[in-house]
Amino acid sequence: MSNQPQSKHPETILLHAGYRADPATGAVAVPIYQTTSYQFESAEHAADLFALRKLGNIYTRIMNPTTDVLEKRVAALDGGVAALALGSGQAASAFAIQNLAAAGDNIVSSTDLYGGTWNLFANTLKLQGIETRFVDPQDPEAFRRATDHKTRAYYAETLPNPKLKVFPIAEVARIGRGFGIPLIMDNTAAPIICRPFAHGAAVNVYSTTKYIGGHGTSIGGMIVDGGNFDWAAHKERQPLLNTPDPSYHGAVWSEAVKPLGPIAYIIRARVVLLRDLGASMSPLSAFQFIQGLETLPLRMERHCANGQAVAQFLVKQPGISNVIYPSLQTGEAKRRADAYLKGGYGSLVGFELAGGREAGRRFIDALRLFYHVANIGDARSLAIHPATTTHSQLSPEEQLATGVSDGYVRLSIGIEHIEDILADLTQALAAAGTARRAAE
Repeated sequence: MSNQPQSKHPETILLHAGYRADPATGAVAVPIYQTTSYQFESAEHAADLFALRKLGNIYTRIMNPTTDVLEKRVAALDGGVAALALGSGQAASAFAIQNLAAAGDNIVSSTDLYGGTWNLFANTLKLQGIETRFVDPQDPEAFRRATDHKTRAYYAETLPNPKLKVFPIAEVARIGRGFGIPLIMDNTAAPIICRPFAHGAAVNVYSTTKYIGGHGTSIGGMIVDGGNFDWAAHKERQPLLNTPDPSYHGAVWSEAVKPLGPIAYIIRARVVLLRDLGASMSPLSAFQFIQGLETLPLRMERHCANGQAVAQFLVKQPGISNVIYPSLQTGEAKRRADAYLKGGYGSLVGFELAGGREAGRRFIDALRLFYHVANIGDARSLAIHPATTTHSQLSPEEQLATGVSDGYVRLSIGIEHIEDILADLTQALAAAGTARRAAE
């Protein structure tokens, strides 16, 4: 809308982008359009929508006015051109790859991944004929070495959980662009504080379940198209966007949507994958994520401040062999953290208890303020023992490759008062220390 405030600041963007007021009622809050279908103006109008000559609402499996506002706001936040909301972060990770790779193709991925993503890539996509080649992101050139003529994408997490070593975005994006390969960044753990498109990434992925929602109420995911990648520059590298699509009357996506802007990638994800696989976000969930976006900048400030305080507290505690937090790292890892994270180092803090698995169990069971849940990014503080939960389906070797040891505990620091957070950690560490001494 032309009367919308224009801003480059996330605090303003996330309150105003993509919506001003409902034209029918004047409602300032984004309405929940709880509908499956939409009335077409005429037979010609319906035909234009289905042929993509015009963009508009057809069916809520593919698009919805409430979800549209969410998509516009996240795209504006990241500096992208368009976004696609999905039913979960896992769906977003899968669609991001399936939109480029088919049976017989491969992707190159960082080893530093959330356990669910590792399993998706190593097993489920493998069953679909898509190979994932895992490489150590501490050596950007490993991506080049793993690339062949069937490589369709590079994939990584900005602030990978649990290693928390910031990914070398610009270095790997530069390598990929030389081949015509886009870098897809899962930016779930670093909204606001990292802008991957500014460093050369082509696509961002989010689990909106986490910081964007912020309150642990809804499951959702998002793919954001940076609009900064020329999909037709290496046509043989990206066949799904540059050869006729039999599921859409032979459309060649890099050409068919040119009049609509540089949105070939996100349009294909919407009108092919979302149409066929149906991993839609509900309008109610979209509404709740919009509420979360409005306070995201404020929450991220407190998340980062509390995370820093907890990391500094933990390094002074006996019985902890290692504390994992970006500001505590040294050398190249610290340089990357400072280069890519602006305004804070996030709220995820990892640490390793010298007492191993038993100490981890005692620590988790002793927590009173922290919730023991399989999530991150809530306003409330959370804790989990990954080796027995989020990463338990991986082999011991795979766990170690992703950074999970028997004594590793992951914290997601919330926005409570820091004194209360530290008090709970103090008493839980005392319980874990008792277990360690008993073991000795």
